[in-house]
Amino acid sequence: MRGGLSGFLVFITCIALGVAAIGGVNSVARSITAGVAEEGQALLGGDIRFELNQRVATNQEHDFLQDLGTLAESANMRTMARLEDGSDQALVEAKAVDAAYPLYGNLVTEPRLPFADLFGEKNGIYGAAAPDLLFERLGVQLGERIKVGSTTFELRAQLTTEPDAASDGFGFAPRLLLSLDGLKAAGLVQPGSLVEHVYKVRLDGQVSEARLNEIREQAGKDYPQAGWSIRTRLNAAPALSANIERFSQFLTLVGLTALVVGGVGVANAVRAYLDGKRSVIATFKSLGASGRFVFFVYLIQMLLISSIGIVAGLILGALMPFAAQAALASVIPIPTEVGVYPSALAMAALFGVLVTLAFSLLPLGRARDVPATALFRELGLEAGALPRRIYVAAAIAIALLLAFLAVWSAGDRRIAIVFVGAVIFAFIVLRGVGYLVQWLARRSPRVRSVALRLAIGNIHRPGALTPSVVLSLGLGLTLLVTLALIDGNLRQQIAGTLPERAPNFFFVDIQSGEVEDFASFTAAEAPGSKLVRVPMLRGRIVQLNGIDVQKIEVPPDGAWVLRGDRGITYAARIPESSTLAAGEWWPEDYSGEPLVSFSAQEAGEIGVKIGDTVTVNVLGRDITARIANLRRVEWESMSINFVMVFSPNTFAGAPHSWLATLTLPEGSTANEARILNAVTKTFPSVTTVRVKDALDVVNRIIGQLGTAIRAAASVALIASVLVLSGALAAGNRARIHDAVVLKTLGATRRTLIAAFSLEYALIGLATAVFALFAGGSAAWYVVSQVMRLPSAFLPEVAAGTVVAALVLTVGFGLAGTWRVLGHKAAPVLRNL
Repeated sequence: MRGGLSGFLVFITCIALGVAAIGGVNSVARSITAGVAEEGQALLGGDIRFELNQRVATNQEHDFLQDLGTLAESANMRTMARLEDGSDQALVEAKAVDAAYPLYGNLVTEPRLPFADLFGEKNGIYGAAAPDLLFERLGVQLGERIKVGSTTFELRAQLTTEPDAASDGFGFAPRLLLSLDGLKAAGLVQPGSLVEHVYKVRLDGQVSEARLNEIREQAGKDYPQAGWSIRTRLNAAPALSANIERFSQFLTLVGLTALVVGGVGVANAVRAYLDGKRSVIATFKSLGASGRFVFFVYLIQMLLISSIGIVAGLILGALMPFAAQAALASVIPIPTEVGVYPSALAMAALFGVLVTLAFSLLPLGRARDVPATALFRELGLEAGALPRRIYVAAAIAIALLLAFLAVWSAGDRRIAIVFVGAVIFAFIVLRGVGYLVQWLARRSPRVRSVALRLAIGNIHRPGALTPSVVLSLGLGLTLLVTLALIDGNLRQQIAGTLPERAPNFFFVDIQSGEVEDFASFTAAEAPGSKLVRVPMLRGRIVQLNGIDVQKIEVPPDGAWVLRGDRGITYAARIPESSTLAAGEWWPEDYSGEPLVSFSAQEAGEIGVKIGDTVTVNVLGRDITARIANLRRVEWESMSINFVMVFSPNTFAGAPHSWLATLTLPEGSTANEARILNAVTKTFPSVTTVRVKDALDVVNRIIGQLGTAIRAAASVALIASVLVLSGALAAGNRARIHDAVVLKTLGATRRTLIAAFSLEYALIGLATAVFALFAGGSAAWYVVSQVMRLPSAFLPEVAAGTVVAALVLTVGFGLAGTWRVLGHKAAPVLRNL
């Protein structure tokens, strides 16, 4: 090792990159998780939170909550805020609070005002606070007035910090914060309105996990049909925590992929290093050193060199939470507990050591068994023969341990198994592709072009770079092609296909007493339009076949059906965009036991079938219905669809609102704006969602996620590029030999450059073809089978992949070739 580390820069960088990615991502995730746990009270807005849908707590329930400690009440709903003159309007997420808000944390507004001044009534006008986004959308200034429902509100402050925003989940519209009295005056809460009533409690006395669990159990026991959703400060923001865990898992697996790709660079570096130490190894063996001695001498060296990369990666990983704190502050409204997380870094270091061992054992094993005479004759180590079985078995065992640890440490082990399996499969297939390219080159017909003939010969000659280049570049390109195709298909659906098939508007909270007037109004305002209306309630599945859903283990794909409240409806006929998959629909005049139609896909995911029973809690009452049939639902049509559709007699007499869609014959922006304005003026309590606006929000979110995911996945591509450059550098000794011999025999520099360029281009093209096939197949599976959307192959992605592969292979290849072509002939010819 006295010769320095110049030949190990790729080795060290690859290890450092993978270790930093794994250690850093897990450290950031744990800092966020620790922040959520530390600030759980502020994020939740209390020690414990009770939520009821479409109804307020009964007197008995209210007394039970009030006896626990200090109680704060609030209500959340979507509605429309409009200018006083009715010239413009915007969808808002209204949140009405009482004087006890917030129980924990600080509500920050500009200017800071006490509750009475901020929200109280002054001359018949209530106060409200909103973020900058709403001021921008409506073009209003501080102190100006807007109308919500039937009441006028004055925007008295800008909302800067809402301490419990994360516990309320993601919102598509800006927040409008007002008082409960103001919401009542607006007349928005009617029987059946889609409103969430939230009760947050700051407990008296000591608050422990045991006490929180005891209160939860007592609430379920004393009020079994309340139907409330209960959360404690220990699980303040479950959706956010779950998303952070999923994204962390994805990035960890990407980091592991980069580390595995870097393992190829490790193998190349070890092989090149040992190749340069032929004379030293031959000397050792001539002096009586055993193969075992040689193996352990160089194994220790490799571990020492890898430790440099591991330490560098750990330092970067440890610093990542500190760097991420400022970056995440404006994106995720939660605190982070910045610090060093030894367990996350230890796991990353372990992955680094295992990758080093897995990819070093085979070349070290080959070096052990090469006789001294072969080394002195400059035969090198690229003979291609496998080392002894013990080394092969050890390398396989370490690789399996690596896969086991990746799966064991993952939150969703099913996804981890698929991911690890895909990487192993791609690894094996890419090896096969490399050998296939060599086989085709070996059997290709003789060509007249000298440069092309030399290029084809270089592809299949002993010690050729083909397998290493295809393997190193193929994994990174395949991952990026997959992500690019998934992102492109989603954008194509949202920007093109979905708007063509989707209705123009969704209308929510149409009261039963005004639904006929609403239908007449839309028919007059938009002649030739199509209005589809259905009754809508909110309900939560509490039992399947009489078993509490909290005691049922459901696969992750179907867990969302049982999590929280679902929109439900009833219908005498099968809904549009649905077809029967099994069973029969009930008669229009059916009056027997409650029946329900279940979406076939979701039924399969949670494990229910025809004849099973489903118990839902609606308006504080448990209703059990038998599954009569299963439906195939075209969710991508964006028509009105529900997971559960009940027989009409199930909710006879229950108060509810109506949901409607409106499809216009001519959907210009001006026409949509006119209808939106007219509906908001005439029916101020109806919430109007323009589908184009919702799709724009979704498209923007997908774009941001896509950018973040591609940036993360580029770590694997960077590792691929590093390995590619290392592989090309490792082959320079053989290229120097070839170049000197060919120049001696009369080849010109131009011929050699053309030959090397064609060689790199052919290998890059073969790699790009594989990446397009493998990435296209993976993207098709995700889009069509997982997301259930139409999948299309995007030519621009194909072109970009081919160009990237050619630029990388030819560019890096020629960069190393200049030095090779300038090498003096005499030193090489003396050793022939």
